Amino acid sequence: MADSVVRLKRELRYEGTILKIYEDTVMANGHEAHWDFIHHDGAAAVLPVAADGKILMVRQYRNALDRDTLEIPAGKLDDPHEPKIECAYRELEEETGYRTDHLEYLMSVNTTVAFCDEAIDIFIARDLIPSQQHLDEDEVIDVEPWELKDLLELIYCGKMTDAKTVAAITAYAVKYGGSDRQ
Repeated sequence: MADSVVRLKRELRYEGTILKIYEDTVMANGHEAHWDFIHHDGAAAVLPVAADGKILMVRQYRNALDRDTLEIPAGKLDDPHEPKIECAYRELEEETGYRTDHLEYLMSVNTTVAFCDEAIDIFIARDLIPSQQHLDEDEVIDVEPWELKDLLELIYCGKMTDAKTVAAITAYAVKYGGSDRQ
């Protein structure tokens, strides 16, 4: 299948603070086509589990949707070579005001494979240690504890649609069934 598509050229069309947009010229099934491609350096996310089993979620405004969303804490790498686990430790504390001494790898997701290479590693944080939020000057984030069953209901009724969050919560529910077993 991959042999039937050959990239002939990639041209940078726009460079922003978190992404680069390219126009790819490809030969697909003998026909020249132009495809959009968005490069993202990568990100990490954390599913923070409090001692009582509740999951700490962050509520924040998302400009692309023009509304607040309920998500797990996440953020982009500071540098393309930054280890994703270091990013996860940082984002946990920055967004929730909690830190941990140990993160457990849960999964990796590619958010939108049709046109973007963004990859997010997702970790579980337990044994949370109170600290303080370190928000960017343009961030407004509220932290909310949620029961796993209530988050699953939001997913299944279509009210929670953030891909990384949906993937993390459902994977956690399957792997741990909401318990704190290791």
